[in-house]
Amino acid sequence: MPDAEIIAVGSELLTPDKIDTNSLFLTEQLNLLGIEVVRKSVLGDDRRRLAAAVRGASAEVVVLCGGLGPTEDDLTREAVADALERDLVFSDSVCREIEARFRRFRRVMAERNRRQAYVISGADVLVNPRGTAPGQWIENGDRVVMLLPGPPGELKPLFADVCVPRLRQKYPPVAIRTRFWRVAGMGESTLDELIAPVYTRYTNPVTTILAGGGDIQIHLRARCATAEEAERLLDEVTAHLEPLLGDRLYSRHGEPIEVVAGHLLRERGETVSVAESCTGGMLGARVTAVPGSSDYFRGGFLVYTDAMKTELLGVPPEMLEKHTAVSEAVACELAARARAKAGTSWGVSVTGYAGPDGGTAENPTGTVFIGVAGADDVEARRFQFPPTNRELVRTFAAHTALDLLRRRILRIGSSGLFFSRPS
Repeated sequence: MPDAEIIAVGSELLTPDKIDTNSLFLTEQLNLLGIEVVRKSVLGDDRRRLAAAVRGASAEVVVLCGGLGPTEDDLTREAVADALERDLVFSDSVCREIEARFRRFRRVMAERNRRQAYVISGADVLVNPRGTAPGQWIENGDRVVMLLPGPPGELKPLFADVCVPRLRQKYPPVAIRTRFWRVAGMGESTLDELIAPVYTRYTNPVTTILAGGGDIQIHLRARCATAEEAERLLDEVTAHLEPLLGDRLYSRHGEPIEVVAGHLLRERGETVSVAESCTGGMLGARVTAVPGSSDYFRGGFLVYTDAMKTELLGVPPEMLEKHTAVSEAVACELAARARAKAGTSWGVSVTGYAGPDGGTAENPTGTVFIGVAGADDVEARRFQFPPTNRELVRTFAAHTALDLLRRRILRIGSSGLFFSRPS
């Protein structure tokens, strides 16, 4: 099963103003052929570095995109020729094609465009009907090296129409199948300790764990001769992993927590409202980012100050004075009053110290209380999120609030959640 490496060429791609999108398209297309992309790199217009990158590539398929233009800084042809120790040969037929393209647009070809007619010795020219830079296909031993134009409007059709059929012919079909799980309520290292004894027994599928903002993603990727074989292999691994994760596994198809919580509400015909302090509307934004969320989301109350907690939701001033706004009691009161005022099935509240200032000895920066009120009762839990930065605390809080709502809807306990601390 072949692997691939993508080298995006262009000094502009190393600035903050330009993003390499070609590699995303190429990765998708290669994966559909069963070719795994094992490395991506972005290099500036430097002949020596480009040549070294091609020489150092170990994948069977190497795709370079960009650097085939007519200007002096377009050096991909020269660099690949250096790396493969081949000559550059001027092609009269390619030059005539370029000239003909200019004539079709009633323009005269500049002398510099002749540089685009140089072909690496032994390469097949890949005709580019949408631009002046033809691609090149080079077979070097058991490797294929492709040179493709950088503009996406030229690269995409050229790769799909010309390169994909060639790759299909050269390599036997391989199926790649994936599983995309999402987990809440535990840390990345804790998760890895739990499931590593299972997934490390397999080199296929490959398991990747990603973490951010309270959300843990597990990606499993199987490569087999057939799709059926790949699915069977994934079934085998996930059958061992799923019991270990239990109720922390909230998505088996990659849906974010707001989609999962919304689906639970919709299928039960229930509704939710929110009361937010330290998240400042982030929780409501997460809920309403889902199309059709008006089916179950009624609205929210942005009660950032004590005065607004009293004026909008009627939280007693004496309660705020006694417990402070960042407390279990106030989190419960906010959730219950949001639910009652909006007339919803559920009320969710968030109140805490997002930082960088604020906090007390008892409740330092990063402390957040999240409350969930239902028809039967209301409860709140205290969380101590890493006070790394304000935005991260708020992100953790919004994500955890949605997970607590999910757990309450499903009647799942929440005592062992990561970052949870006794009140």
